[in-house]
Amino acid sequence: MTREITLTRPDDWHLHVRDGAALETVVPHTAAQFARAIIMPNLKPPVTTAAQAVAYRDRIRSAVPAGMAFEPLMTLYLTDNLPPDEIRRAKEAGVVAVKLYPAGATTNSDAGVTDIRKTYATLEAMQREGILLLVHGEVTSPDIDLFDREAVFIEEQLMPLRRDFPELKVVMEHITTKEAAQYVASADRYLGATLTAHHLLYNRNAIFTGGIRPHYYCLPVLKRETHRVALVAAATSGNPKFFLGTDSAPHPAHLKEHATGCAGCYTAHAAMEMYAEAFDAVGALDKLEGFASFFGADFYGLPRNTGTITLRKESWTPPESFAFGEAELKPLRSGEALPWRLAV
Repeated sequence: MTREITLTRPDDWHLHVRDGAALETVVPHTAAQFARAIIMPNLKPPVTTAAQAVAYRDRIRSAVPAGMAFEPLMTLYLTDNLPPDEIRRAKEAGVVAVKLYPAGATTNSDAGVTDIRKTYATLEAMQREGILLLVHGEVTSPDIDLFDREAVFIEEQLMPLRRDFPELKVVMEHITTKEAAQYVASADRYLGATLTAHHLLYNRNAIFTGGIRPHYYCLPVLKRETHRVALVAAATSGNPKFFLGTDSAPHPAHLKEHATGCAGCYTAHAAMEMYAEAFDAVGALDKLEGFASFFGADFYGLPRNTGTITLRKESWTPPESFAFGEAELKPLRSGEALPWRLAV
């Protein structure tokens, strides 16, 4: 039985860190494990210009503890009106991707895209400049069942978009269904996907076991067990189109534990431990390094990291909560024992 595993230092290709005082809590959690992370732009107001992205990057860097090496990789928020000229400025500023949120799909997505055709001039500029498109792959029509929105998005929006922009690199983020896993696996080299630890570990029963459990509520929502099994198979397949993206999403506990609770699972405090648990459960720890440390960097065209981290099979219990500005932040698995631990 494997008791310890050393990996090339991984990256997180989908992360929320919010802003302001919250950075002081959440950035150190990620920096302790990951060398780089793709930072989501859905602040209030959203990050829609290169100048805003650079300023946000500086604020994140200032929250990295002394002695830790961590680089935030910045993105812009795609709107119906994001001008193509901003893509050139973003490229020059080191921005690596633009995020597509269908309007109303998730947290702070009110400014999102209402009609993908309105963004075509900007997508053409992205294809030309080598800027990636990151998609929250759900339709938002009220007549589409919540659990079907990802599959419908692939058929109605993603397939036509990729036909129109065949050399635009696209990442379908936080995939949650076997249909998405199959579509990505069968696609060409311009399409990849990230998978979260919580979608690998849990199905939708987790939200309702013993009552409503709001800290397991995220968007896209957890799906049936058949989908979870398909996601684990994709993550552990060794297929380089699938790579790590936590979608760790911090919210104040009082807004999660609310009549209309926020969507998002906070996992940054123990991200690699949870991925190790998921891979270990199916005897695939040997596949974790590629998924966590190599495939994302390769897809983005960035160098692989040179440092390492070590994980040990050692039970430990994370805190019940963390300070989160003037509120508190309750992580996923709050107060529960985890079987793997990052060696420090």
